[in-house]
Amino acid sequence: MNGGDEVIAAPAGPSNPLDWKFSQVFGERTAGEEVQEVDIISAIEFYKSGDYLATGDRGGRVVLFERTDTKDHGGSRRDLERMEYSISRHPEFRYKTEFQSHEPEFDYLKSLEIEEKINKIRWCQKANDALFLLSTNDKTIKFWKVQEKKVKKISEMNVDPTKGVGNGSIASSSSSTIHLANGGSPERSHNYLSNDFSFPPGGIPSLRLPTVSSHETSLVARCRRVYAHAHDYHINSISNNSDGETFISADDLRINLWNLEISNQSFNIVDVKPANMEDLTEVITSAEFHPTHCNTLAYSSSKGSIRLVDLRQSALCDSHAKLFEEQEAPGSRSFFTEIIASISDIKFGGDGRYILSRDYMTLKLWDINMDSGPVATFQVHEYLRPKLCDLYENDSIFDKFECCLSGDGLRVATGSYSNLFRVFGCAPGSTEATTLEASKNPMRRQVPTPSRPSRSLGNSITRVVRRGAETPGVDANGNSFDFTTKLLHLAWHPTENAIACAAANSLYMYYA
Repeated sequence: MNGGDEVIAAPAGPSNPLDWKFSQVFGERTAGEEVQEVDIISAIEFYKSGDYLATGDRGGRVVLFERTDTKDHGGSRRDLERMEYSISRHPEFRYKTEFQSHEPEFDYLKSLEIEEKINKIRWCQKANDALFLLSTNDKTIKFWKVQEKKVKKISEMNVDPTKGVGNGSIASSSSSTIHLANGGSPERSHNYLSNDFSFPPGGIPSLRLPTVSSHETSLVARCRRVYAHAHDYHINSISNNSDGETFISADDLRINLWNLEISNQSFNIVDVKPANMEDLTEVITSAEFHPTHCNTLAYSSSKGSIRLVDLRQSALCDSHAKLFEEQEAPGSRSFFTEIIASISDIKFGGDGRYILSRDYMTLKLWDINMDSGPVATFQVHEYLRPKLCDLYENDSIFDKFECCLSGDGLRVATGSYSNLFRVFGCAPGSTEATTLEASKNPMRRQVPTPSRPSRSLGNSITRVVRRGAETPGVDANGNSFDFTTKLLHLAWHPTENAIACAAANSLYMYYA
C-alpha cells in the first residue's frame, strides 16, 4: 500500500471488465409499434439454479422461460468436442408457458381499485418435476404449482367408421337423431340394434374396446394457496426463507411472516406504524431474508437506512439488531435530500455477507459486519442532480429501480433511463463501470469512461469507491436521455455472467 491507502472490505478476487454480448430478446417491438400498458414487464426472477426464468407484467400474467443450452447437448466432454461445440456456452432460454396470476379487483369496503399488476415473483423449491412460485400484486399473494400433465386421448374407437356392421349401417356421429334416456330413440328405424339386426358368423372383427393413450403433455398452472387480507397498504416485497417453509411479505408499514402451508394466518413481525399517523416519518420500501440464516432478514426505509433483524430476539422485531445508514454531509441538505435517499431495492449477496442497496442516485454495497457506512458507493444518476426539479415535477424522481449482484459477488448492476443499465465491478482495485443499452447492440452507447479517484472516510478502515459519475453519451445536464423509457427491472443469472432486463414489454438477455 502506498501513500496510506487502505484496503476496501469487499468481495475478493481480481476481475477484468466483461465484454457483454446480446443473447436473446422476447417480445421485441417493431418500429413504431405502440406498447400496451398491460404488456409492460413489472417483475423478473431467476430460479436459484438458473434453469428457469419468470417474468410478471402489469396485466397480471406470469410468463415462464426454460433454459435450453444445457439440455440440447448431453454426453461427455469428448462428445462435445467431437461436435465442435464449445464448453463455455452461454445461457439460452425458450418460452415455456404463461398463466393469468391476478385479475383486477375492487375493495368495496375501502372503495379501492386493486390492480392486477405483478409486483414481485419469487421461486420456491422445485419438487417432483413441478415448479413452485409466489407472485403478488398490491394486496394478494398466490402460491402456484406448474406441472406437466399428460393429455389422455382415445386412440382407437370401438368400431371402424369406414365399414358397415352386419345388415345395418353405422349412424353418423353428426346425425340429428334425438336420443332418449338409456339409449332409446323415438325413431325405431334409427336404433343400432333393431329387431332385424343379426350378428354375422364369427362376430364383428372391427368391434373392439376403445383404448386410451397419453402421448402429449401440457403444462398446467394451478393456484395452490391464496394469502390475502393481511396488508392494509401496498405490498412492495416478498421473500422466501432459506428454511423452505416460510416467507415474508412487506408493505409500507408492516412485515408479515407466513408459512407456505397456511394461508389464513400470518404473524406481524415488524410494525413501524405510529399511534398517530401524523407522526409518521418513514416507511418500509423493501425487505429480504438472509440467503442462508433463516432467522435473519433486512429491510430498507424511505430515509435511506437498512435494518438487520434477528427473529430470535423477540416475536415483534421493532428493535433492530443492526442499523446501516450513511451520515449526511454537513450543509448538503435540500428539499430533495430525503426523496433521493429513499432506498428502492435491497439484495443480499449469495453468501449473505454483503447487502446491495439502490437509491435514486447511487448503488451502495454494505458489509453486514460493519455498520459505520457503505464499503462502496457507485454513482448512477449523479448527472441528474441539476435536473431534480424537473424530475420532481414529472414524478420521475419517485421511480423505483431494482439492483442485482453477480453470483460470484464481483459485480453489481442496476437500471437507468433511455433503457440503459450499468454494471460495476466491486472487487478491490476494479475500475469497471460499463453502460449498456437494452437493444440488440448493447455496447453502442459505450465510450471510455474516466474513473474518479477513490475517497476515504476519515479514519475508517474502508475505502469508499465512488465511480461512474460520468455517464457515457450524455452532456452535463443529461439532455440526451429519454425519461419515459426506464429500465426498472433486471436480474443476474445465479451461476453465470448473464443478465435479463426488461425494457417496456421486451425481455432482453445478455452474456459475457
